Amino acid sequence: MAAPKRFPDRDAVADVRAATDAIDVGGELAETRRLAGRVMARREMGKLVFLDLVDRSGRIQLMCDTGHIGDVEIHLGDIVGVAGRPAKSRRGEPSLAVDELTVLARNGSPLPDTFHGVTDQETRYRKRYLDLLMNAEARELFLLRARVTTAIRRYLDEEGFVEVESPVLQPRYGGAFAHPFVTHSSELETDLYLRIATELYLKRLIVGGLERVYEIGKDFRNESVSYKHQPEFTMLEWYEAYADYADTMVRIEQMLERVALEVLGTTKIEFRGHAVDLKTPWNRVRFNAALEALGLWTRDERELRATLTERGVDTNADKDWTQLVDHAFSHFVEPSLIEPTMVHDYPVELSPFARTTDHDASLTERFEYFAAGMELGNAYTEINDAAEQQLRFDEQSEHVEGVRGDPDYVEALSYGMPPTGGLGLGIDRLVMLLSGRETIREVILFPALRLDDR
Repeated sequence: MAAPKRFPDRDAVADVRAATDAIDVGGELAETRRLAGRVMARREMGKLVFLDLVDRSGRIQLMCDTGHIGDVEIHLGDIVGVAGRPAKSRRGEPSLAVDELTVLARNGSPLPDTFHGVTDQETRYRKRYLDLLMNAEARELFLLRARVTTAIRRYLDEEGFVEVESPVLQPRYGGAFAHPFVTHSSELETDLYLRIATELYLKRLIVGGLERVYEIGKDFRNESVSYKHQPEFTMLEWYEAYADYADTMVRIEQMLERVALEVLGTTKIEFRGHAVDLKTPWNRVRFNAALEALGLWTRDERELRATLTERGVDTNADKDWTQLVDHAFSHFVEPSLIEPTMVHDYPVELSPFARTTDHDASLTERFEYFAAGMELGNAYTEINDAAEQQLRFDEQSEHVEGVRGDPDYVEALSYGMPPTGGLGLGIDRLVMLLSGRETIREVILFPALRLDDR
């Protein structure tokens, strides 16, 4: 007999567990509830068979009286549907006294150790279905991740932002310093790039009059892997007309405080051994002041290279002052930014899409924001003048690994873009921070890994 193709009108395990709170030990309710899930444990005591049933919301004990329902032909890992009455066992365990039991799918492979779960890291990442199946913490982590993105969307939607989608395949890549993945379209007879950022397309929408837009989507960068880097990752970018980077600072700190409260119920978190409070307002410090405090601020390339070398930093891969100053900041300043901090007014060489500050044309209205020694994201007061943007593209072409030009984007700016504040937020890193996970591979369901030759 074929297994049923559906099992409708089921309840969540957590709801049935809650219904047992008012039941006395050894008692049960008269109402019938329906549950479905995977059997993760089996115990027998005379004519009673006890099964542990797990669904997305939790675990509950099934009490199966074989004198009432017949033999229980169930094995570990089988997926079943049951109907019965909420009860509390003689030991006080929330339970369902089963009247009907139906096998919905058989498990044909041996489960890992049901007590310890899946502990091998490589197996957890390569076979995430087993990780989720065996480890309740893994399931809760990815449910938390879903709540994070829901909370972000709720905040932005309530603030009048419109969620949009921009192309993943792009004829030109831009919006960040990064190496792209390249593919080829047979139909279009041209190479295309997996996007490294959504920035240039979202700002085209600001030109078009949408005024407040955001996108949560995948970006791809053909670069190194670390505890906070993956070649495929999730970013939030938003752009807000008639705002600048000071407005954006306030908005991001307010949003992250609200997200933490909604998801965790507190703004206080632990990450990589640090206690961090996301409550507003966050600290603010200028980029050059942060380096100057460490004796590292200079625009002289030779002087900066010599100072870094004296302090034990290998600068062989740094080809110009831009790379040197970025290296100095990431090596010495970033790890020290434990409390949530916004570092602002970056050198123009590091910020090809940001407007210059009013007080110094060599600095830009750009900020990056950090917590627990990790960058969470980046933001600008956007350039909205086509001629200035073209000049920046031209300047970048003279730098090592500079940002590529985009004539179509410059043309879009020529139609006029309102003053605009833009921001990017690494969703994966935010989930790391809120969950206390120390590597990005933990918070991505299917992280990129080397091929398994075993």
